[in-house]
Amino acid sequence: MPRKPTRRTHMQKPQLAFSRLTHSMALIASARKAKQQNNNSTAHRKVPPNSTDKHDATESKRKESYSSSEDEDFEGVVQADFAFFDPKPDDFHGVKVLLQTYLDNKEWHLSSFVDLILQQTTVGTVIKMEEDEDNGIYGFTSALNLQRYKDSKCMMEVKEFLLKMCDDNGIKDKLKSYFVERAADVGLLVSQYVVNLPPQLLPPLYDGLFDEISWATEDEPTEELRKSFCFKYYLLISKVYKHKGQKKKAGSSNEEDVIYLKPEDELFHNLSAWSFYFPLRSQQVTTNELKNYQSMGLVMAVEATCVSNFRQQLHSLIDES
Repeated sequence: MPRKPTRRTHMQKPQLAFSRLTHSMALIASARKAKQQNNNSTAHRKVPPNSTDKHDATESKRKESYSSSEDEDFEGVVQADFAFFDPKPDDFHGVKVLLQTYLDNKEWHLSSFVDLILQQTTVGTVIKMEEDEDNGIYGFTSALNLQRYKDSKCMMEVKEFLLKMCDDNGIKDKLKSYFVERAADVGLLVSQYVVNLPPQLLPPLYDGLFDEISWATEDEPTEELRKSFCFKYYLLISKVYKHKGQKKKAGSSNEEDVIYLKPEDELFHNLSAWSFYFPLRSQQVTTNELKNYQSMGLVMAVEATCVSNFRQQLHSLIDES
């Protein structure tokens, strides 16, 4: 029986009032040479398969509406209805494409990593066109327990890669503990999506992920599986543009020290218990707008107690943008 989804909400047309987010998105779009399109998008929240007394069954779905600013090089209107679905084996190619540079240019068992994500259907979401469930993947999110998958070759390679990239011995010790002593309590939070995905889809996407994690601690069929979703910490791997110079004095420049490719990463970073950067080889900056920046990997550790704060901040951030 399906659980009761969160209440239906409506997102108004963005007014581009949040200047930092708007500025960063413009720079990123320029760097990737991605044309902005005039979209009218709707996301329907998928309904998890199980139910308890405190989550009544219902057929209603959550919707999030979005209208982007008009592109000066594009005439007419493109309408796109996005929907959230459980992952399935047919999503393999689309998810793998989005993860091509997850570990920079490292050759590793990416296909096995994608399989782990798709096999975990109770916690995880893929974004597709509403009427095109069997085709393109526009984004996905999941959380994998480090202890549960510690013997998978791909997870061993993730551990090896991150430890190699970390230069700070103090942080490296904490990172090691996440893969060893604390592994049972750590979720590797993986979230990738196309660069021009409407940001208004992000709050319901992350709300859905954290709701599913909570439900899984009650609804999974075995105690071992239920415990595997009792996360105390989350580990995230992402990418940013970091300014090449020394940290600037206040008011000395209009340029940001860090440009986040995904708006939610700034929130995670601010809430993180610890983090570190590492240089990327696969994504070099070539545009004039970002000539003072370098592509960097960003690893963040976020305590689960910060999730509620993150969700509130993400809603506020997107509402104001």
